[in-house]
Amino acid sequence: MVEQIDVRATARYVPMSPQKVRLVVDLIRGRDVNEAMDILRYTPKAAATPVAKVLRSAIANAEENFGLSRDDLVVYRIYADGGPTRRWRRFAARGRFKPLLRRSSHITVILREREQAEG
Repeated sequence: MVEQIDVRATARYVPMSPQKVRLVVDLIRGRDVNEAMDILRYTPKAAATPVAKVLRSAIANAEENFGLSRDDLVVYRIYADGGPTRRWRRFAARGRFKPLLRRSSHITVILREREQAEG
């Protein structure tokens, strides 16, 4: 059995909530890399831009560092974790205080080569 190579790329401190990023990330999980790039190109969500950027970085890592072909790569794992939350003050009526939470996220992409059919 041949050992699978995991190629990864991360984007940290993306100024977008992880909940919004996960909507886009779920669209491309398990798909072929070229198909995933096409999906991201035509997805009308703002989170598609940073996700596409991380995916392009992972593809470049696979081609340059490991000598893998772009046509054989599959999005093996992709996830968006929560980053630090900035808290801003918003003053309300009657001396009250309403916090604004500015969330950020860390996006991780792990690519693998497509398993060839043995036979």
